[in-house]
Amino acid sequence: MSEKAFPASATTRIPFAVALATLAGTADSIGFLEFSQLFMSFMSGNTTRFGVSVSSFDWTGTTRFGSVIAMFCFGAFLGTLIAAWSGRWRLSTLLIIQAGLFAVGLYVPFGSDAFPLHAYPIVLALGIQNATLQDEAGRSLALTYVTGTVVRFGAGLANMLLHEPAPSFWLQAPLWAGLTGGAIGGGFLHHLYGESAFLFPAGFAAFLAVVSLGLTLALPGSKYVSSDNAPQPDAHPDSPPTTR
Repeated sequence: MSEKAFPASATTRIPFAVALATLAGTADSIGFLEFSQLFMSFMSGNTTRFGVSVSSFDWTGTTRFGSVIAMFCFGAFLGTLIAAWSGRWRLSTLLIIQAGLFAVGLYVPFGSDAFPLHAYPIVLALGIQNATLQDEAGRSLALTYVTGTVVRFGAGLANMLLHEPAPSFWLQAPLWAGLTGGAIGGGFLHHLYGESAFLFPAGFAAFLAVVSLGLTLALPGSKYVSSDNAPQPDAHPDSPPTTR
């Protein structure tokens, strides 16, 4: 079972997961305030607003929310490919890309209400982030949204009464706490620094990338940060690893 997870060791996977959830909450909160209540990672909220826009014949809103959803989906697509191709360098590679996108977003033109170009690099980074880590079953950990986390926590409580919860149950509460804490911090950062607050998640992602890269170089082949045996996120159970 541990061969499905990335990293294989919970010793590093859990702290990285909580840190990345905190980063996502921070970026989503800053983006929500900066881009007139446009979610950077909460696609359920954007989907609801997309539906309301369509039903109101608001084509500017339809394009605005639809394009963000498409960009987030493309990020998950791209992140999964990068994760599959980068092998044991997966964690550091994806984190470096995210850090760059958070920073680049500050220099992208604002665009229009229908096409918020300024927000796209942030949304792309958060879509990519969901391919970063896997649980024991090989599923992508929900690092940028909380609905699945709350559902799994509630189901885990029920399974504690029935028998025992899945191993990933114990991670759900810290993930929720990380995302919530990040959202609170992101709100404060935006009030203080405006759009420049995005430099904080950029710097944090860069820091995590350096930590991951250092561990990968110091402990080559270690289950703590690297694995060439884990398949790409959310792959078929029989899928072999792409990189060997």
